[in-house]
Amino acid sequence: MRIRRSVRPAHALAGVLLAAALAVGGCSGAADDSGGSGAADKAAAPAEGQAAQEDAKQGAGGGTANGAKATAAPKVTADHIIRTASLTVRVKDVPKALDEARTTTETAGGYIGDETTTRDAAGHEHTRVVLRVPVGKYDEVLAGLEGTGRLLERDAKAQDVTDQVVDVESRITSQRASVARIRELMDRATRLSDVVTLEGELSSRQADLESLLARQASLKDRTSLATITLTLSETPVKEAVEDEEDPGFLDALAGGWGAFVTMLRWLAVAIGAVLPFAAVAALLVLLWRKAVRPRLPRRPEPAPVPSALGPLPAHRPTAEGTDGDGQG
Repeated sequence: MRIRRSVRPAHALAGVLLAAALAVGGCSGAADDSGGSGAADKAAAPAEGQAAQEDAKQGAGGGTANGAKATAAPKVTADHIIRTASLTVRVKDVPKALDEARTTTETAGGYIGDETTTRDAAGHEHTRVVLRVPVGKYDEVLAGLEGTGRLLERDAKAQDVTDQVVDVESRITSQRASVARIRELMDRATRLSDVVTLEGELSSRQADLESLLARQASLKDRTSLATITLTLSETPVKEAVEDEEDPGFLDALAGGWGAFVTMLRWLAVAIGAVLPFAAVAALLVLLWRKAVRPRLPRRPEPAPVPSALGPLPAHRPTAEGTDGDGQG
């Protein structure tokens, strides 16, 4: 600064002269000059603005020749990242593996969320549980859960929500200021109509503020606690051994027998489905022959055709091998 450069030489000259005359007076003069220099700096700082004050502080602190100081690079933090993971692990004993997962989560400072347990047709147990763990223990807990059995599937995601967090915080600040202004206007309002209007506006803005606060709390919860969805599937040891071996004759025979039994089962199901209709059809046929058909009128026999010699005699069947006279 120009002021600092002009004051320092005068200060040095006065110190030399006063030191030659009287050491004590020199010290006193130096103190007075130092005070004058500080006053000059204080007077010049407001005139030059905030930038001049920062340059003076940097120069007094042993800065570079031009008074500039390199700014530190901003640190990249992971405070606003949502981490989620999904694991599918095959274990021999689902309840035991679930207890281990619960212990690991609680030791890390987390808690157990939703839990669902089902059994398939073969009696194998399947459990799906949601774990919430602190972000700092996320990798450690994830590695521990993978070691409980045979890992079948893993899906890990990380979502940066820094922009959302900053936006929500800014909107909350603006909304709080807006609510405060509405309250001030309500205090100054004198007419009832103005008070009613301001109350409605205040209620609307407070609702928006509460919605923003709820969103902020949700983001804070999701960024501070990671979510791990763990699926445990039970597989018996015998089935695991059979899967590793190649199929043989007995396996083929068992498969064929199973297919044959399955075919018989479906055939029986088909017969059972058709049987009621067949029974109803047989009952209708029997009813027709026994009750309805005998009551129907019969057709009359045809009358004999007259001829010149008189009516022809009715035809009578004859024995096989004879003519109409009874001769062979």
